[in-house]
Amino acid sequence: MLGVLRRKVASCASSASCLGKSIYVVRPAVSTSRNSSAVTQEILLLPRQCGHARHFSHLVLPGNSLKLRPERGAMGNLHASLSLQICSRPFCSNSDDLVDAIVPYMGESISDGTLAKLLKNPGDKVEVDEPIAQIETDKVTIDVTSPEAGVIQKFVAKEGDTVEPGYKVAIISKSGECVESVDHVAPSEKPSEKEAPKPPSPVQEKKEEDVKPKVEIAPVKKSKETSPPPKRSATEPQLPPKERERRVPMTRLRKRVATRLKDSQNTFALLTTFNEVDMTNLMKLRAEYKDAFVEKHGVKLGLMSGFVKAAVSALQNQPIVNAVIDGDDIIYRDYVDISIAVGTPKGLVVPVLRDVDKMNFAEIEKTINELAKKATNGTISIDEMAGGSFTISNGGVYGSLLSTPIINPPQSAILGMHSIVNRPMVVGGDIVSRPMMYIALTYDHRLIDGREAVYFLRRIKDVVEDPHRLLLDV
Repeated sequence: MLGVLRRKVASCASSASCLGKSIYVVRPAVSTSRNSSAVTQEILLLPRQCGHARHFSHLVLPGNSLKLRPERGAMGNLHASLSLQICSRPFCSNSDDLVDAIVPYMGESISDGTLAKLLKNPGDKVEVDEPIAQIETDKVTIDVTSPEAGVIQKFVAKEGDTVEPGYKVAIISKSGECVESVDHVAPSEKPSEKEAPKPPSPVQEKKEEDVKPKVEIAPVKKSKETSPPPKRSATEPQLPPKERERRVPMTRLRKRVATRLKDSQNTFALLTTFNEVDMTNLMKLRAEYKDAFVEKHGVKLGLMSGFVKAAVSALQNQPIVNAVIDGDDIIYRDYVDISIAVGTPKGLVVPVLRDVDKMNFAEIEKTINELAKKATNGTISIDEMAGGSFTISNGGVYGSLLSTPIINPPQSAILGMHSIVNRPMVVGGDIVSRPMMYIALTYDHRLIDGREAVYFLRRIKDVVEDPHRLLLDV
């Protein structure tokens, strides 16, 4: 006979946890010992490590001490006809096996986001840093990655929920074992007997029939006459049916763009000035050196780098355009960070070229291409869009001939580029066809006067029409 484990009943009577992580379960049963009122109880001891539960039972007799022995020895004291259901399942009480996938830090200006899409399902295997969900914020889309390799046990959040940094999205099991739930039933209870109702006796059925009065239901005649549809008045508009309309919720990025643009109109004293640029020399320079440029730098020479260099020269000549109002003060920026507006399927994003005044044409083209690809794929980060002292928007890629761009807060001006169109121009007294582009500068008239705005736009026109000015700094 196995050794006897002694312990006090009081140590387990007030707690559901004994011997570390054990669970105390009481299951009454009938005993065939000399005392008919004895009660058999069963204790399930769950070890700390993963495995099956160990079953112990003990017999409590009046006037006797509590003794614990293995279940195999205690089964002999139970009645032979007693059915005792024992439930065991694999489990893991070690918290090191489960890890949480949480929402990462989303930036200083972003406090929450919307869980846009779940990329995995419960039970799928994932690797370290593999994306399992996407969160849509006011500016970018952020991936929630798995911190460990394993199996997704369950998702705590669902699509459409608003989440904050540190919010738990999913639970990952490193061992790949999902916990299964098992319903425990006491040995004295049988579900089939408890749930099945007793059939009524024939005498009761007869009495119920006598008590119920007989009610005759008169047949209901259906009226053949139907009311005609209401006639519309002559002045009532003929609106399309609601079935032909679709209501789609706005994305967080679209709502953020709408709010910022409206705030810009409400805050700034917006004024736009225009000019036109002859693109002949810049296009000639591009056509002459495009092959050598690609061969040396591995990137195509575009027109955007020429306008960026021209904007840098104009901002250095008119530093007030690079400044901003902050309360009762004016902040002059001694650096040039130019934002480039990029249209994406989800909305407008504005990545920033840092210290663009220190870049050459090749570095500008490479940086613009990299940021544009990230913006289109939705992988651009918050840091790559933060800041910026001036913005360039090229609506000409979509065929825009003329527009009045809106300032991107907290900046003070924005340059709008448009499509190139051949128009008749007077050159040296002769009418010739020239590729022309309209350019527009929208500025905050509270800070920038009309003279500075016109000089700024005139400087861009001079540099684009004669790129040699950049070499000579004239």
